[in-house]
Amino acid sequence: MVTVTADVNEEQNTLNAVIGRLEAGIIPAMQVDIPGFRVSFEGEQRQQADAVGALARGFAIALLVMYALLAIPFRSYIQPFIILAAIPFGFIGALVGHIVMGLSLSMLSLFGIVALSGIIINDSLVLIDFINERRRAGVSMEEAIWEGGKARFRPILLTSLTTFLGVLPLILERSTQAQFLIPMAVSLGVGVLFATAILMMLVPALMMLHHRLDSLLRRGLSGRSA
Repeated sequence: MVTVTADVNEEQNTLNAVIGRLEAGIIPAMQVDIPGFRVSFEGEQRQQADAVGALARGFAIALLVMYALLAIPFRSYIQPFIILAAIPFGFIGALVGHIVMGLSLSMLSLFGIVALSGIIINDSLVLIDFINERRRAGVSMEEAIWEGGKARFRPILLTSLTTFLGVLPLILERSTQAQFLIPMAVSLGVGVLFATAILMMLVPALMMLHHRLDSLLRRGLSGRSA
């Protein structure tokens, strides 16, 4: 057994980039040359892998709990999925932010993405709740969506902008002490802006699609019963 230790110069490289090159080229070549050769990553890499696994499990549980909490007041199995549908676009926005800023994904990036999910759900919830209120008032789905978009655009936009502006000083900070927090701030700030632009189009479209599919299903059932 041979133990190899090293520290990464963060100014020239990243841990994930070094590990990626080892796994892609060096280790497979050594396994071909040395039968039975095995490698185990320990230290920071093992801690990061364990932390990512725990974070993924916790996030999955949180999504299930949020789905249940949304399904009960809405009395719908579909609308909670519509609310949660914007979360992946927040992930995309966070990745775009990292690419633009020249950052690598880290554990703190994932923490920012998890926090971002709560803001996205809140924005979607505000929009769908208003649409449901207008529907209960007897308004057609098309008109309820149109009114909801106009009435909730400003509060949703202000929520996203204030979140972005709140973390902007950290994103622009260049001190050594703040460098490890910047990926989390980028995930949260850029991700919320990107997801807000998407959810203002995605949520109304999914609500209309759900309404039309539900109408078709009801017509089909009534036709069979007749």
